[in-house]
Amino acid sequence: MQKVIGVTALQRRFRSVFDEGANDNVPYVLTRGSRPEAALIPYETFLQLLAFKEEELLAEFGRLASRIAGQNVDHAEAEVEADVAAAVTKTRT
Repeated sequence: MQKVIGVTALQRRFRSVFDEGANDNVPYVLTRGSRPEAALIPYETFLQLLAFKEEELLAEFGRLASRIAGQNVDHAEAEVEADVAAAVTKTRT
């Protein structure tokens, strides 16, 4: 279960909050005033989040590549390459 702590309280209790996050896997929501602004999460959770985002990004790239391939199925590869080359030339001038 996550806990909420203000930044002032965090400054006073940093070591115990850090230990609780690192040793007991307790995530903290850090607030300024009453607004949540950041999170303190265990490192393993952080790595899982990064891996999940990478998988999500690769899946989206795969969906877009499939969509583009489907749209270009009626065009010869040389024609697509010529269109890309023309677009590159146009944007560089």
